[in-house]
Amino acid sequence: MAKEIVEILRMQIPAGQATPGPPVGVALGPRGINPGAFCKEFNDRTRDRQGIAVTAELTIYKDKSFNFTVLRPPASALLKKAANIVKGSGQPSTEKVAQITLADVEAIAKEKMSDLNTSDLACAVKQIEGTARSMGIDITDKPSESGQQQPPADEAEQKEGQ
Repeated sequence: MAKEIVEILRMQIPAGQATPGPPVGVALGPRGINPGAFCKEFNDRTRDRQGIAVTAELTIYKDKSFNFTVLRPPASALLKKAANIVKGSGQPSTEKVAQITLADVEAIAKEKMSDLNTSDLACAVKQIEGTARSMGIDITDKPSESGQQQPPADEAEQKEGQ
């Protein structure tokens, strides 16, 4: 007979760095789950993804046992890693914090494809671009020759060149 599921809980935790203190202990303790046991198993499973936040989907059963799966990192975490930033902009429409290439966005979209609500790569890229814009990350068409990324040329600059 299958165990009765009491709750399904999702938490974002840095891979390989879960501790029984807050926020993990605060989320699991009142539900009767041993935070130490969860953290040990979570850290063992995510050691290879060290440093990036991942989502853990925890299934809690009536007998206070649990089972969890580790999902792909959120798009925002993958964008921060690609852009080499710690956090996004507080004012993304006026303050840009980084730039990434369209190739980086496509790679993230391919990685997240199964988590997104589309099976079309072009639509997935647009979803990731929207997340990047909301974080204050500009997307460039291609890297410059010096290895630094450049923003796309403005229409005014294009008209002057004609």
